[in-house]
Amino acid sequence: MSGHSKWSTIKRKKEKTDNQRAKIFTKIGREISVAVKEGGPDPSVNTKLKDVIAKAKSNNVPNDNIERIIKKAAGEGNADNYEEIMYEGYGPSGVAVIVETLTDNRNRTAGDLRHYFDKFGGNMGQSGCVSFMFTRQGVITIEAEGIDEEKLMEDALEAGASDFLTDDGIFDIRTEPNDLSAIRDDLEAKGYKFLSSEVEYIPSTYTKLTNEDDIKNMSRMLEMFEDNDDVQDVWHNWEMPEEE
Repeated sequence: MSGHSKWSTIKRKKEKTDNQRAKIFTKIGREISVAVKEGGPDPSVNTKLKDVIAKAKSNNVPNDNIERIIKKAAGEGNADNYEEIMYEGYGPSGVAVIVETLTDNRNRTAGDLRHYFDKFGGNMGQSGCVSFMFTRQGVITIEAEGIDEEKLMEDALEAGASDFLTDDGIFDIRTEPNDLSAIRDDLEAKGYKFLSSEVEYIPSTYTKLTNEDDIKNMSRMLEMFEDNDDVQDVWHNWEMPEEE
């Protein structure tokens, strides 16, 4: 899940149960398969695959798993056929929500997502109804501990980053979406390790929820999206309450 409180999102990812980790591995495996089918099995020429492999490694997917999925996706007779579909809508009190999916059955996926929106006080809208409130940016996050902020900022901007932010113990490097891979490679070559590195939808404004029922429903809605096998990522503009 992605939203306002990026660092707590990363912490939650680190604390996943075995069952949740298995689900994340499955979803990233699906992304790898699609990337291989679109651009081939060689990450040195397939930038999308290279980015997904980086995402897999930041989520602790074992190298053996990654290689096995690439080989399977590149093999003859692999019948898996997923399409990327974006869904947009509103959560409680008008929170803007974008849901990225990879599905082999768009009717099933659309039905599931519409149900989640409706059940928790939101509604699924038409394509474009909320995406204008977000911009796509490459986001590289690096844990601040032990890092020289000025040196990292200098290295990031020199590599072509468009912005450099600090927040709650992390450094947040922003890039143009197409520059993410090259900038990550440049920083990796200089010895930096990443908490995450992917293209995200960044909201231009945030919505704060004050009603307890709205907060509960929004949390449950996000959980339902996260648990759905077809959902790859969810972006929203809920200004999430700080975790204790």
